Amino acid sequence: MTVKDTQSMIAGMTPIIVPGDWVFCSVTGADTIPPDAFAVIQEAEGTTLILPEATAKAGGYQSSAVMQLITLQVNSDLEGVGLTAAVATALAAQDIPCNVIAGYHHDHIFVPKAQAGLAYAALLDVQHTAKQH
Repeated sequence: MTVKDTQSMIAGMTPIIVPGDWVFCSVTGADTIPPDAFAVIQEAEGTTLILPEATAKAGGYQSSAVMQLITLQVNSDLEGVGLTAAVATALAAQDIPCNVIAGYHHDHIFVPKAQAGLAYAALLDVQHTAKQH
């Protein structure tokens, strides 16, 4: 069952830090997409791949800084409003950049690896506050 109510999505987000190191890469042309890519995003300038850092290094891909993945366990409705805003606001208040990827079932937050613990704590705080209201 999906959750659409803003307060319920935030109160139920239950973030988890997913083990592994991730990087964003951009490729053009007919590059092969590695089977362990987390996401593939087609853009006019090229294709963005979110890959395990080891895969990117082994494939010689130019990549971003190393990111940590935090997945929100709430099964948020694709038409739900406010979850992404609450996450981005909480992380911005801590000066933590975030890149949000929404899947069919869950939202996935990529943050700089060095700030993953602080990001996780900030998200737990937002969740705790939402549960009290």
